[in-house]
Amino acid sequence: MFEKAVEKDRRIRVMRIIARMNVGGPAVQVSGLMRGFNSEQFDQRLLTGFCNPDEADYLDTVATDVVATKIKGFGRSISPKEDLVSFFRIAREIRKFKPDIIHTHTAKAGFVGRAASLLSGHRSLRVHTFHGHLLHGYFSPLKTKLVIWAEKVLAIFTNFLLAVGETVKNDLLEAGIGNPKKFGVMPPGLQLETLPSKEAARKVLGLSDSAIYCAFIGRITQIKRPDRLLDVVAELTRQGSPVRFIVAGAGDLLDESQTRAEKENLPVTFLGWRSDIETVLAASDIVLLTSDNEGTPLSLIQAGMAGAPVVSTNVGSVSEVVQNNVGGFVVDTSVDSLARAISRLVADSDLRKKMGDAAKEYTTSRYGVKRLVEDHQNLYKKLLNDRAKS
Repeated sequence: MFEKAVEKDRRIRVMRIIARMNVGGPAVQVSGLMRGFNSEQFDQRLLTGFCNPDEADYLDTVATDVVATKIKGFGRSISPKEDLVSFFRIAREIRKFKPDIIHTHTAKAGFVGRAASLLSGHRSLRVHTFHGHLLHGYFSPLKTKLVIWAEKVLAIFTNFLLAVGETVKNDLLEAGIGNPKKFGVMPPGLQLETLPSKEAARKVLGLSDSAIYCAFIGRITQIKRPDRLLDVVAELTRQGSPVRFIVAGAGDLLDESQTRAEKENLPVTFLGWRSDIETVLAASDIVLLTSDNEGTPLSLIQAGMAGAPVVSTNVGSVSEVVQNNVGGFVVDTSVDSLARAISRLVADSDLRKKMGDAAKEYTTSRYGVKRLVEDHQNLYKKLLNDRAKS
């Protein structure tokens, strides 16, 4: 069936749906797929919503070349009225485009997009990617049970489920979402631009030439635990450590975090959101992640590609990105464990170099954007061929 489609110059139609393209891993992945697919074989459409005022929109700041249809009312916040309006709008877009594949990304888009696909009546194959999950750290126990129930139901009507890491997949399967036959792992893929020299990067950011810097890169929001980050900074400062910290990101807890750092006179420089992530990484000696929950964090992949050793909490699929005791340290969520790991790297420049080199080799070979695009294209073709044979 696929060969006949090619002969008739009938490209495979793919509709991607994501609630919002805020700066972060899912937006980077979706942009890479939109840019990288073979346009002679695939015709793609991207549906998305609007970012919150405290979020940077990746389409406006980085992926300005990616074309998207923005759906009014579609976004992070839950509003029954607006969600219902966006639901019917997405269903209309599906009927208009008639996609062969509908691929939803992130939780809200997964709910609304797959439900709209069913309502549309169009015979699309449905694929959903879990870039993480909402099983821990987001909702109350009751709301979490409702989320699990909804995901179980939607999984029945989804042709294939993808997780960004083995740990994420296993967590979802253990919760009874989907089954192993229709579940696959699709690690992220990205490409890091050329890094400036450390001296040039620090000059741009107004940092010291001689200090050792540990970077925190990500949204400044509760699940990322900026409070834990500042607890670590406070502990290392108490110990007399010379390390300084830079924070690149924005979010609802940014003002609160800045206020605390100023009040306690902590050695932290807040850079705000930066589109030049390569500059931040080039200026850094260590990268830190303090989250309570993650999927497969792109910031750590980027850190590895930049040759920076990582210290991270052992959550989500972090241990698949960072080889513990090889490319960095993956530890428990305690402040003491994070501080000890950072102290080891601060005290030993040879260890930083050794771990940074190992991280670069590992992440570059495993998480390239070319692999991500090829794996998705092959998956779509396989799903369509399997349906044609059934």
